[in-house]
Amino acid sequence: MDFASRMAEEKIQQAIHDGELDDLPGKGKKQELEDLSAIPEDMRTSYLMMKNSGYLPDEVRLQKELVSLQEMMDLAKDPEQKEGYRKQLSEKEIQLRMLMEKKNMNKNSGFRKYSGKINKRFGI
Repeated sequence: MDFASRMAEEKIQQAIHDGELDDLPGKGKKQELEDLSAIPEDMRTSYLMMKNSGYLPDEVRLQKELVSLQEMMDLAKDPEQKEGYRKQLSEKEIQLRMLMEKKNMNKNSGFRKYSGKINKRFGI
């Protein structure tokens, strides 16, 4: 263990001993860990920083909305409600395609490399 790790561990242990970590939000609750396997390893830190600061790229936001709409449509019992979700889903798919074309994502080699994995991950 290097010097910085040892110092950090000592600070953590001292904070625990002093009770500074007793009233943190979520104490005693199960942590929800996000599966980041679909995100390239070198991009995970930047993705988490953007997500935690409240910013997600429009294409990621739209893909998440597509997944949610698909789930709601699958669970809907009322045919009218199901049709409403289907219409919203189609509109979001068109928005995503237009956004991808606008950003020339289809020409991006990184996107081409990972698009199949991304779509599979989001169930598209």
